[in-house]
Amino acid sequence: MDITLIKENLAKCKTEAEVATLKASLLGKKSELSSLMEELKQAKKEDKASLGKKINELKSTYEHLVQERLAEIEEEKIQNTFKQERIDISLPSYGIKRGSKHPLQIIIDDLSEFFIGMGYTIAEDREVDTDHYNFELLNIPKDHPARNMQDSFFIDMNMLLRSHTSAAQAHVMEEAQGKGPIKVICPGKVYRRDYDDRTHSHQFMQCEGLVISEDCNLSSLMQTLTLMLKHLFGENRKVRFRPSYFPFTEPSIEVDVSCFECGGKGCDLCKHTGWIEILGGGMVHPNVLRLNGFDDKKYQGFAFGVGIERLAMLKYGVDDIRKFYMDDVDFLHEFKKED
Repeated sequence: MDITLIKENLAKCKTEAEVATLKASLLGKKSELSSLMEELKQAKKEDKASLGKKINELKSTYEHLVQERLAEIEEEKIQNTFKQERIDISLPSYGIKRGSKHPLQIIIDDLSEFFIGMGYTIAEDREVDTDHYNFELLNIPKDHPARNMQDSFFIDMNMLLRSHTSAAQAHVMEEAQGKGPIKVICPGKVYRRDYDDRTHSHQFMQCEGLVISEDCNLSSLMQTLTLMLKHLFGENRKVRFRPSYFPFTEPSIEVDVSCFECGGKGCDLCKHTGWIEILGGGMVHPNVLRLNGFDDKKYQGFAFGVGIERLAMLKYGVDDIRKFYMDDVDFLHEFKKED
């Protein structure tokens, strides 16, 4: 068959199916090439080499022309797609709304940056832990009345959803193998059976701090907390310390800040006391040091814990804790930083 004619016929093919039909006429069982193959079988021995070479050259040429046309059809399809889906880049773009960081994450990031600047490290740990780490290593043995303050979600007799991030501190102390110093904060989610109302939730965020060294003391703790609260709420905020009780610290303190609404004069927000309770802490109990492998004659430490939601509610004037969990875009947009 004339090669020029084959090229013309292939050029008329617009689809792969049409090319396949033409290919069958060139290379199929009823094609001219197939007839030549039959002739090869009957040819004289001295003619077979030249005839075989001719057949192979024709077959190679036909296959090349077919593949070439198929490639052209594929390229035509791609170009047509480009034309149909072409975008006019000269048109103005659609505005893409930028999201905002969650207010609880803003507080966590702010605290993390503050404490990293003071030489602390960040320890994040598991939310499902054992009774051993959540209670026993923190001087809260089984049947201790302090457990009633943390009505917990138990999975079985041993496993529970952690009721405070102090469990992470127990893991940090275990990894230290009785050797200080330790300077760490542990932000994360905790769980306690509670009423869901404006100020309570069964799930909330905490950030706890732990320092263990040979020379830290209560004064160090008070100075650290004062700096932290003034960083969060402003240099004019007054800080007050009161004695308290926690099973894992001795002595223990509660920390108050002067009221945001009245500046300490007394109002409904502070229940006319001029102060708002904000967090607790104290010196690490000697039992806790011993339980976690530290020599309480050589080392001492301090610890503190604060609720992230409480900080956010006070800092941003949020009147209902449930707003942090409702995925209300309008509420979250209030915390967006404008460029």
